[in-house]
Amino acid sequence: MKIARTKQLKEKPDYSKLGFGKYFTDHMIVMDYVNGKWNELEIVAYSQFSFDPSMNAMHYGQGIFDGLKAYANTNGEIQLFRPTENLNRFNRSAARLCMPEIDIDVVLRGLKKLIDIDREWLPKEDGTSIYIRPTMLGTEEALGVHPSKSYRFFIILSPVASYYANGLEPVKILVEEKLVRAVTGGTGNIKCMGNYAASLLAGARANEKGYAQVLWLDAYEHKYAEEVGAMNIFFVIDGIVKTPQLLGSILPGITRDSVIALLKDEGVPIEETRISIEEVVSAHKNGKLDEVFGSGTAAVISPVGVLGYNGVDLIINNNKMGKLSAGLYKKLTDIQYGRSQDKFGWIEKI
Repeated sequence: MKIARTKQLKEKPDYSKLGFGKYFTDHMIVMDYVNGKWNELEIVAYSQFSFDPSMNAMHYGQGIFDGLKAYANTNGEIQLFRPTENLNRFNRSAARLCMPEIDIDVVLRGLKKLIDIDREWLPKEDGTSIYIRPTMLGTEEALGVHPSKSYRFFIILSPVASYYANGLEPVKILVEEKLVRAVTGGTGNIKCMGNYAASLLAGARANEKGYAQVLWLDAYEHKYAEEVGAMNIFFVIDGIVKTPQLLGSILPGITRDSVIALLKDEGVPIEETRISIEEVVSAHKNGKLDEVFGSGTAAVISPVGVLGYNGVDLIINNNKMGKLSAGLYKKLTDIQYGRSQDKFGWIEKI
């Protein structure tokens, strides 16, 4: 590991007005793949990259990323939440796009050192953290559809507050009835850049109508709920928690997996199954749609107060955060911030 600290430290932002993903710390990780192997990991000053216009990623989309967080616990220590799971998922994304996998142990050591160097950037305000963005790009300078022969891996850090501007206030979600996000056998179950570019049009149209994001339906029948733009989705129907089954078109969220583990630990009925939008509408009509909420690294738990479908807004739990989703948010964040015991082995301290 090579470390080159910058002498030009940035001015820290106002941590009470962070927003999400607007500011970046003084250093970053960079590691290049050349001649069939990874070069030594380097920690360097945060700076711009210079790439050739013929770079593979800009023409053929060989680009992946992931996202995780570092938190300040109650003892003033810094801790990561399930970092190995995120890096394992990063490698699954790499394999799907014919990209070289990273050495998880090497990268995790580098990440911990990077966060330690930039520890003064970690905000201490309630609900804040450092968002961690590992990324890989194909960098070969050549046209022609083929896997790149060279790659750049990097990690940047961003002090963040809540993903949604209104924090834990319920969001409005619009069911997308025509466009699709992903198909089974495609890339919906990995974090490649093209998935997110493909979601922008539906998201923009939903925003114009006053909704925060869209709920995607399956690509074949436009019938079954899949996921929200930045979250996995959960429905509480007549006391049973249901979440779409992972069939290859849905991202296997780390927070999703954590929510399922917490529910099982508490003895709450949880089903991973196919959920039709008509089942959701029927449950609402019959007064059995108790709660809807999303889960994800950025938002943690996000209650859904309004679900728009077929020109009608379904109001869920009087547009208030439900007891179950509020409890899950507290349980997860208590573990992440060190306020409660981590009996699942999810935390790694720095």
